[in-house]
Amino acid sequence: MTDDTETPEHQEEIPTLASGLAIAFGYADAPETESGTRRRGGPDRFAELRQWEPKTRLGRMVMNGEILSYNQAVSSGLPIREVEIIDALIPNLEEDVLAVNMIQRMTDSGRRVRFNVLCVVGNQDGYVGLSICKGKEVASTIQKAITKAKMSLIPVMRGNGSWESGQGPGRSVPIKVTGRSGSTRVTLMPAPAGKGLVIGDTGRRVLSKAGIEDVWSTTAGQTRTTINFAQATFNALKQLNMTRIGQQDRQRLHITQGEESV
Repeated sequence: MTDDTETPEHQEEIPTLASGLAIAFGYADAPETESGTRRRGGPDRFAELRQWEPKTRLGRMVMNGEILSYNQAVSSGLPIREVEIIDALIPNLEEDVLAVNMIQRMTDSGRRVRFNVLCVVGNQDGYVGLSICKGKEVASTIQKAITKAKMSLIPVMRGNGSWESGQGPGRSVPIKVTGRSGSTRVTLMPAPAGKGLVIGDTGRRVLSKAGIEDVWSTTAGQTRTTINFAQATFNALKQLNMTRIGQQDRQRLHITQGEESV
């Protein structure tokens, strides 16, 4: 007698890929975007990942599944020279255009008009980047600023450094830190949970993209300059990464650097 029992079909083995590549090739669902966030007519980065042909050693390692997170890419010591690497490792980055300024200059051939764009990107969970670009057209300059901001991505140090807050992890800065840009100085101080971002609108948009939810701040200098204010806030976050903190203090302040789940 012949055995009529049906054998289960062979299931396709899912390869181990970075989260962005898994989304691009249909192995995972795309992250939900924040309400009110727009792509501003930019290209679909997941479609670009499907057509991506790595040109660097780090890019080939990401494509082959040898590197699965941004921390592993940084620890490899190889330079990040392709923006697709960032899209593959951190697919939930959101961008925000902080300022678009028109610059006019008189030349011998007439009036020349260019645009100055300030952009911030972040995943609201420990990574943020900031850039400023100039160009002849607004749309292409915005896209160039977004790409440059992704290439300048930094991990953000967060913790619970306020004496008013209870024990446990926090979403504030762990210590007092100051950032400068031009004449603008921005000082960030730890705040208890639930206080919110006590800072100007430009600094609030930068910190929210970094994943910081509570902070006290003081400012000095010409704070009406959007570019200097944003860069001073970003430089304060960079200064945190340069601060040496002992292991005991890291545990006491519940410090995390970069994405919490990593």
